[in-house]
Amino acid sequence: MGTVGAARKLASAAAFGGGGLSVLGAGLYGVLVAEAKLARRAIGTHDGTPPPDATGWYGRGRPGPAIKIALLGDSMAAGYGVDRVEDTPGAHIGSGVASQAKRRVHLRAVAVVGAKSRDLDSQIDKILGTRPDVAIIIVGGNDVTHTVSPSVSVRLLAEAVRRLHDGGVQVVVGTCPDLGTIRPIAPPLKQVARQWSRRLAAAQTITVVEEGGRTVSLGDILGPEFDAAPALLFGPDRFHPSADGYKQVASVLIPSCLAALGLNPEDEVLPEAYRGEGVLPVATAAAEAVKTAGTELGGTEVSGSQRGLRGRWVELRHRRRAPSADAEAPEESDTASTEALEV
Repeated sequence: MGTVGAARKLASAAAFGGGGLSVLGAGLYGVLVAEAKLARRAIGTHDGTPPPDATGWYGRGRPGPAIKIALLGDSMAAGYGVDRVEDTPGAHIGSGVASQAKRRVHLRAVAVVGAKSRDLDSQIDKILGTRPDVAIIIVGGNDVTHTVSPSVSVRLLAEAVRRLHDGGVQVVVGTCPDLGTIRPIAPPLKQVARQWSRRLAAAQTITVVEEGGRTVSLGDILGPEFDAAPALLFGPDRFHPSADGYKQVASVLIPSCLAALGLNPEDEVLPEAYRGEGVLPVATAAAEAVKTAGTELGGTEVSGSQRGLRGRWVELRHRRRAPSADAEAPEESDTASTEALEV
């Protein structure tokens, strides 16, 4: 089964409560899980020390109103493995959005090392009352290594996106990264992991867009670039990104975060065909998105309709990455902006 059909079937299983393992085959999924457990032993266990907390104010001195960002998910969102807060993805996102939007930013980081999709609900509890403008989610890797059924993982993500969207929050989801780049996973399981990851990412994309969010592919950001420079872009455990790796991850999320806020540049309002952008049915676009890091998908309309014969219409975009701003440490308070966080 091709990626388009597999992703559509997995998303459908998630929506209607099916098992979803038929997309991969229960036996193949079990083998992948077993190999992932062996890889986890090779990598080692989390020592319980949380990453630096990226929560706080960025862009101090810039005008308001402040942009409120919530960062949810697992260790990749939290920045596990780095020692300085400036090296976390949250600090890069907060600093980058503040620089490009020329506004103050308050970022609330509630991502937790080891979190799975089922943990998103409790994380949303912590941030929904502050009424963030946009929520960024990175989750899925731990669902794989802890034998969570793919359809369950996708369904839980859908519920999280629906809850945020119903609360008036824009949602950007970084889809499942390419697990085939993890060094402790040896061939031929590397190839299996890569195929599995792409199908899961495509299914996440279909589901998130159907629930009103937008997605950004992280697959290739942990693919060719990471595999070509593992010493630079992977941390010491050979599993989590290094400081430079987290900077790369943030760089593909920032443009879509700005777009979700309606702050993207004027020359990016419409898709540009010469850059491979355009309007496609969601399942077809999802299969294309997993091939290129930073590919964004979001719902759109064609002739006033959100759906065609092959499902939801989406825009496939390759947002331009602005030069990276130097990440700053967050300020704990901004007295001029305290009112922006009041419920």
